[in-house]
Amino acid sequence: QVQLVESGGGLVQPGGSLRLSCAASGRTFSIENHAMGWFRQAPGKEREFVASITNYGGMSYYSDSVKGRFTIYRDNAKNMVSLQMKSLRPDDTAVYYCNADRRPASLMQIVPIEYDSWGQGTQVTVSS
Repeated sequence: QVQLVESGGGLVQPGGSLRLSCAASGRTFSIENHAMGWFRQAPGKEREFVASITNYGGMSYYSDSVKGRFTIYRDNAKNMVSLQMKSLRPDDTAVYYCNADRRPASLMQIVPIEYDSWGQGTQVTVSS
């Protein structure tokens, strides 16, 4: 089973930037065999897709609300995936989570599934 540890969240003013990181580990787990994605859950709302990236980083996908502002990266050698967030807005406030998926990265966006487990997430608060 994979363990996911998200970090890098915090309090930032509107228009600011943050970079989130996700470290994945497991006895036989390698992110190289998985598409990776970021999701977020705002208070009182369901968890939603934010971004995903193919196994070797050739393609990435974004929700309409973050397209052009967020960029997803991955480092397979370190078993890590990152999310660079710019031009942050108050409606980006949420707990951010990462996850791994054996399906294509495009399906992480268009065909939501129930993942076996989630990390603890990292809180991002955008406020003046």
